[in-house]
Amino acid sequence: MKIGIAQINPTVGDLSGNSARLLEAYNELVDAGADLILAPELATCGYPPRDLLFKSRFVRDTEDALHALAAKTGTIPLVTGTVINQDGASYNAAAWCENGAIQTIGRKCLLPTYDVFDETRYFKPAAAPCIHQWKGLKIGLTICEDIWAQSDQPAKARYPADPLKELAGANLDYLLNLSASPWQSGKAGQREALVRAAAERCNCPVIYCNTVGGNDELIFDGGSIVHHPQRGILAGLASFQPENAVVDLSLAEATPISPYYNPVGMAAIHQALVLGLRDYACKCGFQRVLLGLSGGIDSAVVCALAAEAMGPENVIGIALPSAISSEHSRRDAADLAQRLGIQFHEIPISETVAAAEHALQPLFKDLPADVTEENLQARARGLLLMALSNKYGALLLTTGNKSEIAVGYCTLYGDMCGGLAVISDLPKMKVYALARHLNAEHEMIPLNTIEKPPSAELRPDQADSDSLPPYPILDGILQLYVEEGRSRSEITAAGYQSEIVDAIVRLVDLNEYKRKQAAPGLKTSPLAFGVGRRIPIVQKYVN
Repeated sequence: MKIGIAQINPTVGDLSGNSARLLEAYNELVDAGADLILAPELATCGYPPRDLLFKSRFVRDTEDALHALAAKTGTIPLVTGTVINQDGASYNAAAWCENGAIQTIGRKCLLPTYDVFDETRYFKPAAAPCIHQWKGLKIGLTICEDIWAQSDQPAKARYPADPLKELAGANLDYLLNLSASPWQSGKAGQREALVRAAAERCNCPVIYCNTVGGNDELIFDGGSIVHHPQRGILAGLASFQPENAVVDLSLAEATPISPYYNPVGMAAIHQALVLGLRDYACKCGFQRVLLGLSGGIDSAVVCALAAEAMGPENVIGIALPSAISSEHSRRDAADLAQRLGIQFHEIPISETVAAAEHALQPLFKDLPADVTEENLQARARGLLLMALSNKYGALLLTTGNKSEIAVGYCTLYGDMCGGLAVISDLPKMKVYALARHLNAEHEMIPLNTIEKPPSAELRPDQADSDSLPPYPILDGILQLYVEEGRSRSEITAAGYQSEIVDAIVRLVDLNEYKRKQAAPGLKTSPLAFGVGRRIPIVQKYVN
């Protein structure tokens, strides 16, 4: 048996474009000798379609696109993910297309409703997994979450059923899994263990096809694999890029694994952010991106990622120095732009800030200067950057990191202006680690930018440490409070000073309103602000 895997990059709602991608992959894999071709979950409409599913014609149009695609199949089956309507309910489904028609529909049994998932809002679960008889073979059809509720997986507690339990007793020849599994750090290894367990449980090869690409905040890494219960991984497809491959399950030796398969650590974060940025911009119709360059580490890392994702000729860097800005920051911003080969301009904001201060002087004259005047600088920058974004038709990237966004160390309608927050799910120390990773082969980011103390430069001689604990301490507390949901007492018991813990927890809770107005950010951790974290703005719970 030669299995063709179509690891494509769909766009949500692009029914004609996704069908074209599927057909192109199908024809390529047929020509390469595949006996059966597998595509990802919801490949016809893209994942996640979210409330598009509530539009009056969306499901019907998706079904029409599926029938048109099936009509172009020949004797080689294409198994692809889709949406179907049966008896007034929508199902997340796998369609077996062969000889010009849909031969079988398998429906998803387990519908995740946690973290970024909300499938019970849209779909009805199937009562049992589908087993398709084909050429004397018994082939199980499962969709993503269906293989996660295994005895050694945390997801088991969420579901009353275990589809693999039924399939394990069916004497399958092959198990197919159509997946749209979002990436986060460490996810690839977790999936490998899951697919291995499924192959051992069902005692048959598992062909796991995962989607690839960025859709809104989510990044899908591909990394499709074929796992044999006795021979282990027979093949692995590339991570973070589309790929079509034929895997011959009859070969005694394993198929060589792509050199891009399963990057880890900073290499994986690097590739994920480049893919997420590129797809977000291009799928939204932007050919160019724009960002403010402060000379600091955050904007430098975002700029380097943008130059790789879009090409340096499509990146516009703008330095916006105020009367407070240091000369070394101005030099570092210009040096970075030169190293990356991007467009670069400098627009001083002193006159803009002075005009705002003059306009406000009658109302501010009897009040002491405070953070309000500092924020005028950030908001002047936001004003000018948004104007440039409008004029040039370039997507404005925000450059705040997770540590700053968590505690509100950012200015609403200032440095938070923009259409995509590229590193909003990276804590500050990981931003530094990513900068060093980017510099591994040559000094892309100026060394001074990495080594100098971080500063917002909104007042003379300002340093982040004036307002925040050292970033290793801050990041440790945020990891426990935000991502792990620990209480203050538990965080203190982990070795952090109670006064610092109380202050940081208070800042996180007070600044929920800012995060609700922030640009969407690319998800890299198990729990990101935004789509995966839903804390009320108005709430009084203290723990």
